[in-house]
Amino acid sequence: MAPPARYCIPGERLCSTEEATAGTGTYIRHGFIFSSLAGCLERKNEDNELPVVSVVRDSESQLLPNVGAVVTCKVCSINSRFAKVHILYVGSTPLKSTFRGTIRREDIRATEKDKISLGDAQSNYLLSTAENELGVVVARSEAGVQMVPISWCEMQCPRTHTKEFRKVARVQPQFLQT
Repeated sequence: MAPPARYCIPGERLCSTEEATAGTGTYIRHGFIFSSLAGCLERKNEDNELPVVSVVRDSESQLLPNVGAVVTCKVCSINSRFAKVHILYVGSTPLKSTFRGTIRREDIRATEKDKISLGDAQSNYLLSTAENELGVVVARSEAGVQMVPISWCEMQCPRTHTKEFRKVARVQPQFLQT
């Protein structure tokens, strides 16, 4: 009988890079291999080389946002320093339950993208709209009407013609629903 699979969580240190090679679902930092997602640890030996360490998600488990993932969120509240959001999708996959996230004012930019961090289900994910393609996709004006993007940084209410500053997403054609 096979031993039970070891379950890993994001950020968990798995082993040294001298003991194994990083596979899918992992990353290397300071000479160690870490899990980048929640799932089961797999260790595969290939010939006489170092074993490959991977973390594989269970198909029934909850999908978690990971570093670099593109997520779709709904803004819940906004103040002068940050926006609180609920993460609804990771890529094109809807989540079974929402996660909380925060977009700080200083993270609406295109530099220092590597400083964005993960959270967990009990805390907040720290999100960024640093890439040119990322930003607001749908917005409603104070009149309750869906706003129309008029530039990369402005949206306008078609009813009142009021303009509001937003970092507008550049949605790729393959993600548009017809």
